[in-house]
Amino acid sequence: MRQLNPRKLSIREINRRINARKSVSAAAVAALVLAAAWPLSDAAAASRAPCAPHEQRGTLLSVTEVADLSPAQVEAAIDPFFGATGKVRYAVTGYRITYATIDPEARPTTASGLVVLPAGAAGMLHVISYEHGTNPTRDAVASVTAGDGDREAAELFASAGFAAVAPDYLGLGTGPGTHPYMHLASEVSASTDMLDASRHLAARHGVTLDPRVLVTGFSQGAPASLALARAIQDGQAGGYWRLGALAPISGPYEVRTAEMPALLRGELDPYSAVLYISFWTVSMNRLYHLYDDPTQVFQRPYAAIVQSLFDGSRSEQEILAALPSAPAALLTAPYAAALQHPTGALARAMRQNDTSCDFRSHAPVRLYGAGGDRGVVFANSRQCQAALAANGTTAALIDVGDVDHNTSAELSVPLALQFLTDHAR
Repeated sequence: MRQLNPRKLSIREINRRINARKSVSAAAVAALVLAAAWPLSDAAAASRAPCAPHEQRGTLLSVTEVADLSPAQVEAAIDPFFGATGKVRYAVTGYRITYATIDPEARPTTASGLVVLPAGAAGMLHVISYEHGTNPTRDAVASVTAGDGDREAAELFASAGFAAVAPDYLGLGTGPGTHPYMHLASEVSASTDMLDASRHLAARHGVTLDPRVLVTGFSQGAPASLALARAIQDGQAGGYWRLGALAPISGPYEVRTAEMPALLRGELDPYSAVLYISFWTVSMNRLYHLYDDPTQVFQRPYAAIVQSLFDGSRSEQEILAALPSAPAALLTAPYAAALQHPTGALARAMRQNDTSCDFRSHAPVRLYGAGGDRGVVFANSRQCQAALAANGTTAALIDVGDVDHNTSAELSVPLALQFLTDHAR
């Protein structure tokens, strides 16, 4: 579920900063508790403000240039993440766009994302849609922040000659409200509508986007990319787009049967596990009503603050500083038991969002993952490969080795780019 972001508490960063939590003063943690009892900050309050009615879905509402890089600058930007890929050819320009879409209840709203175009690329451009990973912080997305890995992935794709489209999803970037974390349907609607908005942006620059979309994504973005691919193939992205190829990376495709059992058995990195289960629970409660009171699922004193931590204004460091260091100290015993044998709304939340691999792809698919991953266990990828096969899709699964979650992305993104390039010809 993790975002490619070495500046946040990635698994690698956690290993380097294992004692960072201890450096956070009790006063700082108390401040978070107090903040939960007071009205939201201006920024957080604004993020919850209702949206005014707007144009039809996919309408491009605003454009802001956020990057203009020479090939040498692209090389410098991507090197800390992907090394020397040999794919950098073009200068690139990045744009943050805001566009019309819908929320999980199909009501009009807006979302933002990053579009990166290569300079001087001739003819029709293929699109690579890049779906990002776990991110609880509104401003820490590719359309707003550089240096976190996601913007650099998009810049790499564009410099290789593609139009890179990277949606922020709902509730992140400039979009209002809170982020419906791990909710496939809204990830798909935000992503398909961004494709249309990106087509309008490209036309302004004299660029035509090829209808065959190449799709990839990391962590949370991996099941999102599969769900997007299915929507495109089924015609749910409008009549223009077609699926070209699909290359998801290290995704939590099977929360119920792979990721959650590993979390409850203590097989995940504990800091990552705490972030994932708290974010997932708060998000799914907003969508499916898992509990009436936070004390039913979170132990005291954390029950009083967990929901407020995921309003989009907190960094991962702040969130983890306010929470215990392992899920056993965070979750109530009844909720931990329910996660092992879910029923009712909890089972429905898992069942409806564990469907990304349950389709037959008419386009080439390749999966990437890491056997050493303790953020999103490799069993997710194996189960996804098996589900695809059961539906008639043969997909190779590339194990990039005994490495952590973020490193799996750093190793896989260049490989995925080569695979997508091969199928764009």
